[in-house]
Amino acid sequence: MKKKLQTAFTTRQYMLSKDFEIYYYNEKYTSKIEIHTHNYYEFYFFIEGDVQIQIENEIYPLKCGDMVIIPPGRRHRAVVEQSNCPYRRFVFWVSREYAGNLMEQSAEYGFLMQQAQVQGKLIYSHDVVEFNTIQYKIFQLIEETQMERYGREARIPLLVSDLILHLNREIYEKEHPVKIKEENLYQNLIYYIEQNLEEDLSLEKLSSVFFVSRYYIAHIFKEQAGISVHQYILKKRMQACREAILGGENISKVYERYGFQDYSSFYRAFRKEYGMSPKEYREEQKVIFK
Repeated sequence: MKKKLQTAFTTRQYMLSKDFEIYYYNEKYTSKIEIHTHNYYEFYFFIEGDVQIQIENEIYPLKCGDMVIIPPGRRHRAVVEQSNCPYRRFVFWVSREYAGNLMEQSAEYGFLMQQAQVQGKLIYSHDVVEFNTIQYKIFQLIEETQMERYGREARIPLLVSDLILHLNREIYEKEHPVKIKEENLYQNLIYYIEQNLEEDLSLEKLSSVFFVSRYYIAHIFKEQAGISVHQYILKKRMQACREAILGGENISKVYERYGFQDYSSFYRAFRKEYGMSPKEYREEQKVIFK
């Protein structure tokens, strides 16, 4: 199957499509390519060969799994040292307009392209597992472009978006491991709190559940949510109490279930949140829904 997905190499350095083009090259001899520029983005995935890549005046050695991102206007060329060695790579061209349309949908599509264009970060390495995943997605896309199956025109843009987003997510998460860890902790805290509103949700308790300090939990939560853990828990408990009261439950049993020590503290919190007492709120809702 992979052999059928190969493309015969040409020295053409311009796009025929207005959106994207993707190729799988595998040959022993490559015609010499002079240094050149594109008016589109190039994603170059190196698989095999004795090859270096020149970008402007710098030359970089390549190893299997390397991904090179060439933004528009950047001078470059592949330098093949031994033309008798197999030379395998994927080349993925994306027009500026197509990239812009994706970034209008979500800025997350443009992380790598912006890093290349603005910061000059052009080369990324992948281990075997990571690169196998990328190859699988590329072959899926190439196969779809070459077949005339039902739904082809709908599926191709999905595969392109999936590939580009996968590349951006993978590199972003490598470069922001602490941020990802913090976001995961925050999401887990949210889930745990909402599932345990009737239980002890003190910082000490949360610290023991998640094996991080209570100060770290307080910091991450305030940074992510904009309010303290205590404020968030109080709001969620107020919502739960309101729903239970509207459902006809006894007010005394409701406030005790959700961790309020006495009616007066519950009364103050409820009045602050909803502008009236629990009894007044229930009566008002009865009138509204009559």
